[in-house]
Amino acid sequence: MATVYSELRRPLIRGEKSTGEVTRDISLPLERAPSLGWWIAFLAAFSALSLGVAAVAYLFSTGVGTWGLNSTVGWAFDITNFVFWIGIGHAGTLISAILFLLRQRWRTSVNRSAEAMTIFAVICAGLFPLIHMGRPWLAFWMFPYPNTRGSLWVNFRSPLVWDFFAIATYFTISVVFWYLGLMPDLATIRDRLKPGLRRTLMNFFCFGWDGSYRTWSHYETVYKLLAGLGTPLVVSVHTIVSWDFATSVIPGWHATIFPPYFVAGAIFSGMAMVLTLMILVRNLMHLEDYITPDHVDKMCKVTLVTSGLVGLAYATEFFTAMYSANRHEQFIFMNRAFGPFGWSYWIMTSCNLLVPQTLWFRRIRSSLGAVFLVSILINVGMWFERFVIIVTSLHRDFLPSSWWSYTPTPIEVATLVGSFGLFFTLFLLFLRLVPVIALSEVKGVLSYGRRLKQGDEA
Repeated sequence: MATVYSELRRPLIRGEKSTGEVTRDISLPLERAPSLGWWIAFLAAFSALSLGVAAVAYLFSTGVGTWGLNSTVGWAFDITNFVFWIGIGHAGTLISAILFLLRQRWRTSVNRSAEAMTIFAVICAGLFPLIHMGRPWLAFWMFPYPNTRGSLWVNFRSPLVWDFFAIATYFTISVVFWYLGLMPDLATIRDRLKPGLRRTLMNFFCFGWDGSYRTWSHYETVYKLLAGLGTPLVVSVHTIVSWDFATSVIPGWHATIFPPYFVAGAIFSGMAMVLTLMILVRNLMHLEDYITPDHVDKMCKVTLVTSGLVGLAYATEFFTAMYSANRHEQFIFMNRAFGPFGWSYWIMTSCNLLVPQTLWFRRIRSSLGAVFLVSILINVGMWFERFVIIVTSLHRDFLPSSWWSYTPTPIEVATLVGSFGLFFTLFLLFLRLVPVIALSEVKGVLSYGRRLKQGDEA
C-alpha cells in the first residue's frame, strides 16, 4: 500500500530503503576500487603530510630556533594548533554521546564520521606538545610511575600535566567508544565476504560477533555506559586546557569565563568541521540518501547556537576588561582590536560572529555549497581565535622595553599544513577501511516519521 510522510517528522533516510539496500549501499564503497575524487583528495592530503614530516624532521635536527619565537612570545603557532585540534575533536563526542543520551535519532548518519574525526584530531593535537618539548624522546617523563631518576616527578599542580591526563583519557574513551560501535558493522562486512584472510580478520576484529539477543543486550548496555562516561569529558578536557591560561597572571588570560568559553568554542569549531567532512563524504561516497539536507540543517542550527555562545563570551570578556578599571587588562583588549595584530582579531570576529548569522536563513542552510563555505570560514576564525588569545596577550606585556613582535617561519607554517595533511590522510583511509555510516543504527530509523494513509492496511 502507498505510504505518506508526516509533515512533523519526515523520514531520516531517503529512498524507501530496505535493510538489505542499506547494507549494500554503505558496504559497496569498501568493496570496489577508490574513485578518482578519492585519489585526488588522498594525494593532496598525503602531499601536505609529507611537507609536515619534512618540517618536523628539520626541526628535530636543528632545534626550536627554527620557529619565530622570542623571549616575549614563547607560545605561538604550536600551542595555537594544539588548542585548535583539541577543539575540533569535541564535536565527535557531542554527536555520539550527548545526542545519543538525548535520543536524537538524526545523529545516526553522522556519528561514525564524527567519532573518527575526534580520534584523528586528538592525534594531531597530541603531536604539538611533543614537538614543543624540544626533546620528544623524553615524553615518557610525563607518566607518574616509580622511576630511577631520584625525586624527579611531574608537578601535579600544573595544568599542563592535567592536560596530558585529560587528553589521554579522552582519547582512550573515544577510541573504545568508536570501536565498540564498529563491531556490529564489522560483523556485517564479514558475512558479505568470501572465506579467506579478509573474512578471518573481520571476524577477529568483531570478536566473533554472532548477533544474538544476549550479545545485543550486552552491547547496548556497554554503549550507553561509555556514552555516559564520554559526556563529562566534553566539558572536562577543554576546561582543563583553559586552565593553562586562566591560572596565569598575564592580562587577557586570567579570566574565570575561560572554561565555558573554551568548551563552547570547541563545540562550535568541531561542528563546523563535521559539516565540512559530511558534505565531502556525501559527494565522494555518493551517500546523498543517508546524509540529507535535513541532517545538514540540524547541524547548522547547533552551530548557530554555539556561535551565539562564543559571541557572548567575546562580549563578556571585553566588557569585563573595560569595567574592571585595570589598565593592563584594558590595554590588552584594546591592543587586540587595534594593535599590530588587530587584523587577526577582526578576522576572528567576522568569521565566528558575522558569517554564522547567515545560517538563520533556510535558503543558506539548504544550500550545501553555502554551508560548506560557512564551515570553512568558521574554522579559519576559530584558528585565529586561539592565535589572538595567545599572541596578542604576550607580544606586549607589562614592560614596553620588552615588547616584541612575532612572525611565523616557513617551518611553523609547514608544520600546520602537515597537521591538516595527517588529519585528512587518516580520514580518507578511514573511508576506505570501515563503513562510514553506522549500519546497525541507520537501520533502526528507516521507518521513523512514516505513517500509513487512513484506510490502508499494514
